[in-house]
Amino acid sequence: MILSKMRHNFSSELNCTMKFGIYIPDLKPAEKAPILYYLSGAHNFSSELNCTMKFGIYIPDLKPAEKAPILYYLSGLTCTEANFIEKSGFQRSASAMKIIVVNPDTSPRGVDIPGDSESWDFGKGAGFYVDALEAKWSKNYRMYSYVRDELPHLIAATFKECDPQRQGIFGHSMGGHGAIVIGLRNPQIFRSISAFAPICNPMRCSWGKKALTGYLGNDEEKRKAYDSVEVLKSYDGPQRKILIDQGKEDKFLADRQLLPEALEAVKSNKVEVEIRYQDGYDHSYFFIATFIEDHIRFHKDILMH
Repeated sequence: MILSKMRHNFSSELNCTMKFGIYIPDLKPAEKAPILYYLSGAHNFSSELNCTMKFGIYIPDLKPAEKAPILYYLSGLTCTEANFIEKSGFQRSASAMKIIVVNPDTSPRGVDIPGDSESWDFGKGAGFYVDALEAKWSKNYRMYSYVRDELPHLIAATFKECDPQRQGIFGHSMGGHGAIVIGLRNPQIFRSISAFAPICNPMRCSWGKKALTGYLGNDEEKRKAYDSVEVLKSYDGPQRKILIDQGKEDKFLADRQLLPEALEAVKSNKVEVEIRYQDGYDHSYFFIATFIEDHIRFHKDILMH
């Protein structure tokens, strides 16, 4: 078998040099194997974030002219686009269920703003999937619009296998918060939502208070637009179901950073929230890897019907 890493080519579609890896298993003479595409570390200049961003995209083996649903995964605090690729094991399930998976980075990169590297829970690696309103951050920290608009438009225009009419969104921790907020606020764009250990009520936890105040200022009404609990309370769109898995041994659950009970307490006639508390699991990617198949199947059942 052959594993070739860090190959390069100049992409006329993306107007930049791209990296890719290729894995070739043991084959008989003249035997061909199906191709499952994964593009890791793809670059694009983001007009929303005013910097060059990386993302990954996984495209399973499809028939000629076949299009597949797209599932966007949002990572948590301190992560880059690489963590999910390397640690979650999603590829097997995405391949079997013929789901395209796209995973962006968690904040603008290559932009040096005073204070953006002073702590792990604010600034670089911690964009919180909001469109910042404070002047210091508003030019670059527009992860909400990047995930909602710019990245899906780029994916649909560049990869012919993608069906932009069938899109879902999920994420972990800060990314779970982003997935629920973006998904509920944009049901016409993202038809399915799930999360692993999401920050459910950021206006009531220290991580969220720091981020929402820092990026959005002191206006509570503006912060409500990025709080899953508040967005769920005001939701008046089509019927939805949200799947959430939460580890019972999660340190951040005990520290009251995640607050899933606040989301459970919201009684909505439009949204069913299923929270599965899992014995023995913490906040790590081992937890995600265990239940990733369930989540991809959850999205498949919605997006393919």
